Formats: sequence, structure tokens, C-alpha cells
Amino acid sequence: MEDRPNQALRRLVSGNKVYEDSRYNPADISCERRMETAANGQKPYAVILTCSDSRVPPEHIFSTGIGELFVVRTAGNVVGNFEVGSVEYAVQHLSVPLVVIMGHTHCGAVAAALEGHADGYIEDIVREIQLGLNGAVTESEAVYNNILHSERRILQSKIVKDLLRAGRLMLARAEYDIKTGHVNFS
Repeated sequence: MEDRPNQALRRLVSGNKVYEDSRYNPADISCERRMETAANGQKPYAVILTCSDSRVPPEHIFSTGIGELFVVRTAGNVVGNFEVGSVEYAVQHLSVPLVVIMGHTHCGAVAAALEGHADGYIEDIVREIQLGLNGAVTESEAVYNNILHSERRILQSKIVKDLLRAGRLMLARAEYDIKTGHVNFS
């Protein structure tokens, strides 16, 4: 029998293919599904940590319905204590076997980090992204390095590291193309 993390990754890849070729989400968002998850709880098979950008809707991108994904979203998919805590909850208490850190093309937060400044609390987001740029000068490099930086933040969690060592959890990096709808896993 195939391990749960790889099964979860295959489901995401398959769901993304459906999304790329569809005009609507065929997943179960019915009243019956809402009632079922309300009564029996959630059993997501993947955590998707991604950007808050409205062009990046994880449930649609992976053709999933209610209760299938545990989604954590922040501008620029930055990771701090609250995001790590959310991931820990999902992997420890809900036994989610896969965490995907997903950046995307044309990310405004990454662009602001490359430009070097922002106003208000957005500056905190820009500074966090800048910590992981590692000399990136192109958008593509910056998006990928930001994904790596978010992954490093998640790996600061003892809970996550212990589950990875035990083979009960996998981390995956991904980049979503907002034009094509394709998710490239790396």
C-alpha cells in the first residue's frame, strides 16, 4: 500500500489537472457534505500554505471540496508563529500527511520585497520576504527563494521535524502560475 504523503500529493496533482481543464469546481460542496463534516469533523489530506492573493484559490486549484484541504493563507505566503502553529495543529491533531508551501507568479508581496519598501504593516511582510531572498533579482528567483524561506520557518517546528523523521509527513514546494492554472511541484 502506498504511503499517505505520496497519495495526498498525487490527489493534488490530479485535482490540479482537472482544474486546468475545467470551467468550474466539480468537488463536493453540497449541503450534505457540510452536514457530514459538521457532525463528524474535518479530515483534510493536505495543508496548503499559500498567499492571500484572490487569484490563488487553493480549493479550486486542486478541485477539492469541503473538508479536504487545511488552508493557511498570508500575503506573500510568509510564515510566523501563527502559521507554524496552524500547520502543527493540522499535522498533529488532524494527522494531515502533506504540507505544501505554494508561492505564485506575479506576487505583489514578493514584488514589493524586490523593490525594497512598503508602508504600514505591509513593511513587516516585505521584511520577512527579504530575509529569504538570498540575492534573488528576478521575480521567478524571488518567488522560489521565498518558498524555501517559508519552508525553513516551518522546519523550526519540533512537531513537524518529528513527524518528518517518522515518515508520517512530507513537505512539498509548489509554484502556481496565475495565467495557466498549473501548479509546478518541486
